Amino acid sequence: MQIFGSNELIEDVHKRELCIGCGACVDLCPYFKNFKGKTSQLFPCTLEQGRCYAYCPKAEVDLNELTRKTRGVDYDGSPLGSYRAVLAARARNNMPKVDVQGGGTVTALMTFAMRSGLIDAAVLTDRQSLTPVARLVTDWENIGNYATSKFMAAPTISALNLAVREGYRRIGVVGTPCQMTAVAQMRSNPFGKEEHSVPVSLTIGLFCNWSLDTRLLTDHLSKKLDLAGIRKMDIPPPPANTMVLETDNGRVEVALSDIKPLIPHTCFICMDLTSEFADLALGMFEGKPGWNTMIVRSDTGAQIVDQARKEGFIETADFPAANLKHLSKAAADKKDRSLRTLLRRELINNENGRRAAVRIPPEVIKNILK
Repeated sequence: MQIFGSNELIEDVHKRELCIGCGACVDLCPYFKNFKGKTSQLFPCTLEQGRCYAYCPKAEVDLNELTRKTRGVDYDGSPLGSYRAVLAARARNNMPKVDVQGGGTVTALMTFAMRSGLIDAAVLTDRQSLTPVARLVTDWENIGNYATSKFMAAPTISALNLAVREGYRRIGVVGTPCQMTAVAQMRSNPFGKEEHSVPVSLTIGLFCNWSLDTRLLTDHLSKKLDLAGIRKMDIPPPPANTMVLETDNGRVEVALSDIKPLIPHTCFICMDLTSEFADLALGMFEGKPGWNTMIVRSDTGAQIVDQARKEGFIETADFPAANLKHLSKAAADKKDRSLRTLLRRELINNENGRRAAVRIPPEVIKNILK
């Protein structure tokens, strides 16, 4: 991985409209801040190399190098990435009663991890009106307060920087694929300095096809309803083709055709549907309401699933082969679409001094596109 400084970050990411506002560069230093989904540099910086660039999931991300560091294997471009098992899962009786999304598995696992002492802090995403905000949670009883999906780009990883600065040593993080990529780069300690250690003990990634620009969505929905009255958001699986908002005044549906123009351009270069760099990856189980699809990717993920199951926080079941085939196709299609966009925009494997957003071995590119 080639590492540059904030000047190159502005040039390579912000000016190319690739910033997703994940928060990885926020609260590292006073220079970068996020406001309503937009990350900006407040002051100039003369450092030739910086963690802001090293952590960014949109700047010189070498997927082969990162996969070797995190999984011990080469990046092969397979649809779902490296994994050990795919299961159906849902929260069980020992999980406190809170308002959750789908099967509530993410909330149950994070609650169990903190209650059991496996983590001492959780990096989560909250919502103020319609604006997603990062939260650092240190009491397991509060984790359920931040359940349910937000569907907007969020500066969640800024709370991880805060947790490190405050001295937490066993941190859990819930985030989207781009955020999980940033966390994987943070954990790899690209500068090799002890003071840069990021002690993450558990990562739970979310399935994500795209997010929404907070400012554009706010403008769009403010014409239709009172934003302060939104209680929950959901995008049901096909054929619904709507965003559903539960508000103080009832249920409001917005056509996805109205929402999709609000997707940031950078989402269209993301090849990761299922959070390939997380310990566990969770999404909806299409056709089985009240359950989640769960991909177990690491020893850490397998161990916490086993413990949480034994303690009655979750239950699991076999995942049907037909559903796995459908999920794999969706993930493969996203890789294909995004890779073609990367190639068209000349953002991949660029040589002759031009920096890339992503680097992938040429033979893997051929495999994905065939």
